[in-house]
Amino acid sequence: MLKLALGRRTFIAAMAALGLAGPGLADGHKVADSIHFLIPGGAGGGWDGTARGTGEALTASGLVGSATFENMSGGGGGKAIGYLIENAASSHGTLMVNSTPIVIRSLTGVFPHNFRDLTLVAGTIGDYAAIVVGKDSPINSMADLIAAYDADPAKTAIGGGSVPGGMDHLVAAMVMEAAGKDALNVKYIAYDAGGKAMAALLSGEIAALSTGFSEAVDLSNAGEVKIIGVTSPERVGAAPDAMTMKEQGIDTEFVNWRGFFGAPGLPADKLAMYQEALSKMYDTAEWEDVRARNGWVNIHNSGDDFLKFLEAQEEAIGGLMKKLGFL
Repeated sequence: MLKLALGRRTFIAAMAALGLAGPGLADGHKVADSIHFLIPGGAGGGWDGTARGTGEALTASGLVGSATFENMSGGGGGKAIGYLIENAASSHGTLMVNSTPIVIRSLTGVFPHNFRDLTLVAGTIGDYAAIVVGKDSPINSMADLIAAYDADPAKTAIGGGSVPGGMDHLVAAMVMEAAGKDALNVKYIAYDAGGKAMAALLSGEIAALSTGFSEAVDLSNAGEVKIIGVTSPERVGAAPDAMTMKEQGIDTEFVNWRGFFGAPGLPADKLAMYQEALSKMYDTAEWEDVRARNGWVNIHNSGDDFLKFLEAQEEAIGGLMKKLGFL
């Protein structure tokens, strides 16, 4: 079984966090005047949605006075990381969103930096992966996709919003490997961020799309795409009709964390301020609205816990990528 999921301790914490959604802050006191969110990809992707959703919850709940957002695509996320490192002294008001790709892309050498070169603030959410097809596609299940692949592998391309060997590619490979196929033979087409990949799906350029579950939910609810498989252990409430991979005989799970990083050398008082704001966010109704809308799972790993979580994932992903031939 190919499985990349939460450890027992983190899973328990995540489930506990899900039960903490309360009626909002009683006093609505402000923790930070402003936060500038640096987003390493284009509009429409998971990083974009996470940063903007977090900013929405923080400002609407009164924890943060104002939030601004900057999209900086390039280098599989490396451009934004490099910018934050190079401009560390003037970036104390900035939080950069990132996720599992910061682990994958440093392992594969896509960029020279890794999470240890930044200030770790907190992991905040988990997002399952999904395989989706266009609304008019004849494919309605993973069995249909596998049959199409068996009939003509070259014409059954799977796209994603990450570089070859990146997370979307890794998920597609995990799923196909678990379905009994040679992951190295799967034709993967990379796009810069989820929005462009979704456009390619709708135009018929690719047969299926490997993406974050939350990115697929809105278009699925609008009838633009069909979700044919989710990498969750059980069905997710945001799209209860979407079948898990396990239900379809494909024994694989995957959850992608997303969280926030500061510039290297971020002053301790600034770090504590951001960590306090994110911690208190979980108790607000505004955050629960954002979380439920996107189908995210609350995962709160702050400071040293975040570091331990990332080091464990680095080890697990490194082993999996070697097994699949990506390293």
